[in-house]
Amino acid sequence: MVTYEKEFKEQAVKMAGEVGAPKTAQDLGIPKDTLYGWIKKARMHGEYAHVGSGNKRQTRADEETARLIKRNKELEKANQILKDALSFFVVSQKR
Repeated sequence: MVTYEKEFKEQAVKMAGEVGAPKTAQDLGIPKDTLYGWIKKARMHGEYAHVGSGNKRQTRADEETARLIKRNKELEKANQILKDALSFFVVSQKR
């Protein structure tokens, strides 16, 4: 089984959009069905279409989840700082 680099796939899809899939497949020496599969993935997944060997495809939902998790951690840290500050001021008021 032949494997192709991510960059090759992206350039092939781009070239197919310019000169057509059959000519691109012939010029690059790849099966038309393979190229059509890459084109379909590019339409479905955009920049995440050709992830490369061993890399998990990350979707927009995955990006949003990661962003929200990071934001949640930041807010938890800020909340803890505010709790610590409140404790400090309560103790200093008792003196």
